[in-house]
Amino acid sequence: MENIVKLFAPVFAALTLSAASLSANALTAGDLYGEPASGAYADRTIVVTPQTKFINVTRGEIVKVKVGSREFTWDFDGLARPFELSKIAPEGALDHNVRVYVATSLNDGGIGDN
Repeated sequence: MENIVKLFAPVFAALTLSAASLSANALTAGDLYGEPASGAYADRTIVVTPQTKFINVTRGEIVKVKVGSREFTWDFDGLARPFELSKIAPEGALDHNVRVYVATSLNDGGIGDN
């Protein structure tokens, strides 16, 4: 019996590590941050200025984000966790860091946009 355990222990360890790796890689950018949405419909518009340090959104909310002359619409249906707006903004749209705070509901600590 001891020989069987010694034989299969490395195999079990390899399978466990493979499963953990697959589940970690299963999360896509869409799962984390949400996904682009049609500009035809947005729950609201947020204007990002050079003074903007963060924005607050609610998970599932569709928001049009305006940065200078550029804009994009985003469906924040990913995980409700903070991230940098530059992860989803068009390349070159931002010249400073803006943090996105994603609440799970309207009563989840939203403190307004700044």
